[in-house]
Amino acid sequence: MAFNVEIIGVAAAIFTTAAFVPQVYKTYKTKSVNELSLGMYLVFLTGLILWLTYGILINSFAIILANTITTILVMVLIYFILRYKK
Repeated sequence: MAFNVEIIGVAAAIFTTAAFVPQVYKTYKTKSVNELSLGMYLVFLTGLILWLTYGILINSFAIILANTITTILVMVLIYFILRYKK
């Protein structure tokens, strides 16, 4: 039973993490960050780090996977915002 629950968690991790890929790609290609909020991404990054810590503490592969990859993607977006902001 627990294995099936983890599959749902991994599927959720894949979809929620994949949602950030188009934004990162678009920002990379266009170098346009005027519509992105640095404050929102900083707060979101804080939440991701807390979720990642929680996932590590409860040893949840799905939570660790999703939040590690999403943290990297959000850090890339924050880098783009700081680099390309006019």
